[in-house]
This record gives sequence, C-alpha cells and structure tokens, in this order.
Amino acid sequence: MSFFDLSDNTSVSTDGKFEVDTGGATIPNDTTCLAMIDEAGWAEYQGDEYINLRWVVVEPAQYKNRKVFQKVRVHDADAKKADKAKKMLAAIDANAGGKLVAAGEEPTDMTLTKALINKPMLIKVMEWEMNDRKGNWVSAVAPRSGKASAPAQVAKEPAPKAPTPAVEDTLENDVPW
Repeated sequence: MSFFDLSDNTSVSTDGKFEVDTGGATIPNDTTCLAMIDEAGWAEYQGDEYINLRWVVVEPAQYKNRKVFQKVRVHDADAKKADKAKKMLAAIDANAGGKLVAAGEEPTDMTLTKALINKPMLIKVMEWEMNDRKGNWVSAVAPRSGKASAPAQVAKEPAPKAPTPAVEDTLENDVPW
C-alpha cells in the first residue's frame, strides 16, 4: 500500500495541476459574514512587507469554513494607504479585545496570533477579479454585537446595501452597517 493510495482504492495520478473545489464561486460582493481569524503573521513578497490574515467564515451556513485572505499593508510606501491599513488593524484588534493598540508597539507574529486568533466578528466581503482570476477581500470589520467597540473607524465609504434576509436572519439583526 502506497501513501498516495486514495480512500476509493485508486492511486494518485496527476499531470501536475490540482485545484481545490471550493464548493462554488467566490462569496458574492457586499456579503456580511461572521468570521474569525485563524492565522495571523507578518509576510513579505518582493520587498512588500505586510500583515497576512486568514479569516474562516462561520456564518452564513452556505459559506461556512470558506477562507478569505487579507493583506494589511501597514508599511505601505504611500502614507495614506499605510494609515488606512493601521485603522483596519486597529478596528480588527478592537473587536478582538484591543491588546495590540494598548501595547502601542509594532506587533510580532506571536502578539498578532495571541491577540487576533479565534475572535468572532463581522466582516464585509467583496470580490476582486484580475487576469481571469477571482477572489474575495475584506473591506470592513465590525463587532459581532453591533455595538461600537473603538474609536478607530474603517473609513469613509458610501453606505452599503442592507444584508440579504438570509444573512440578516442568521446573524440576528446585529449588522451595524
């Protein structure tokens, strides 16, 4: 028996390509989800250093366990973009307990993990498309309870549409935007 024998008693055969079936297309634009960060840390790509967050969707049920990745570019060369990223990180931190902002220091992988992992909050998911590829990104965060949690605001965006009834019912009308 080979390690690469599959549960249906066949052997792995591949042409070097594989794509995980995500159960469908991306999460639709402007969808509010209850989610938690399950991975947080610093990453670097071609000289661009950023905080990499991986969110796992808890609700609504049709997107449960889907992953949404977020790059928080707190060191962006454009000061306004870096400020916007710091505001996003501060809002995420406030919804997770406020430990990073209270410390006042640049977070490490360890402090990001301790402060942000497994803290449920609401996220607004948007879609991106580039070069025939699609994905999702996090455009806003809010406390799970719908109560204001910190002075850090996630920025001057036009008022979004109300959530779909299925999401609204699932989240018990606690969507603050």
